[in-house]
Amino acid sequence: MTTTNELNTEDRARIKGIICDILEIEPDEMTDTSRFKEDHEADSMGAIEILSQLERAFGTDIDQAELSRMVNLDGVVTVVGEAVAAKLARAN
Repeated sequence: MTTTNELNTEDRARIKGIICDILEIEPDEMTDTSRFKEDHEADSMGAIEILSQLERAFGTDIDQAELSRMVNLDGVVTVVGEAVAAKLARAN
């Protein structure tokens, strides 16, 4: 088992799919660093919905304060990876 907070390719694709569904964009429109608000016209309600869907999908809690880091796909993957790692650490 890895000790990093990195998620695998399948998890990253799952996260991207969730975000694209909520923002109503095609996956090829989103890059790892395209910004949700500036590049994809996301609003604060969209951000909350993304957070909620990710919590359900990964069975973890993510503090709303993390939204400030969740501005693009890379940021979201990092935050989710940290949340999953913290959940696993609590379980051990």
